[in-house]
Amino acid sequence: MADITAQLVKQLRERTGAGMMECKSALQDAQGDLAQAEIVLRKRGIASAARKASRATKQGLVGSYIHPGSQLGVLVEVNCESDFVARTGEFAHLVHDIAMQIAAADPRFIRKEDVTPSVLDQERKVQRDRALAEGKPEKIVDKIVEGRLSKFYEEVCLYEQPFIKDNTLTLGQLIATKIAKTGENITVSRFSRFKLGDRDEAGGPSGA
Repeated sequence: MADITAQLVKQLRERTGAGMMECKSALQDAQGDLAQAEIVLRKRGIASAARKASRATKQGLVGSYIHPGSQLGVLVEVNCESDFVARTGEFAHLVHDIAMQIAAADPRFIRKEDVTPSVLDQERKVQRDRALAEGKPEKIVDKIVEGRLSKFYEEVCLYEQPFIKDNTLTLGQLIATKIAKTGENITVSRFSRFKLGDRDEAGGPSGA
């Protein structure tokens, strides 16, 4: 058993925001490895988020981000379960980070489940034709297509995108860590991204 010092626990708390006992437990599971302990906490957060996913989110904030130069802006609605959490600085910071993510990464949908069948069918056809044009054997084309669809989801779905401030986790995983910390379900319900001159971006994608 690795020697889990108070300093090590403090470091993990500062990096993740998790509670002291959670940090100590994660470090024990990770044999004192700080990076592995972060992964342990992240996995636990995702599991915790999955258990809370069905809980109603009727409180929250509408956040905004205007990029320097004022030619690109975002409005986003992020929901939680209670007004108490909605009024915390940490929740406001999360909403701002999500707005920045949308501005920078330009998602078309919130979740994989929100991708419309027509868009998905079109992307599948494009990737299938591409694989065949590259001379890939017919028997493995479908597997190649599914692999490339994962990359497609990363590009167009907000929850699947690498977080712009820490690309070791996705935006969905970031939200999961906040769910674990607050004990409440948190969801992005809709957003609009406005870019000067782009008339089709206002009223962007929305989801439950």
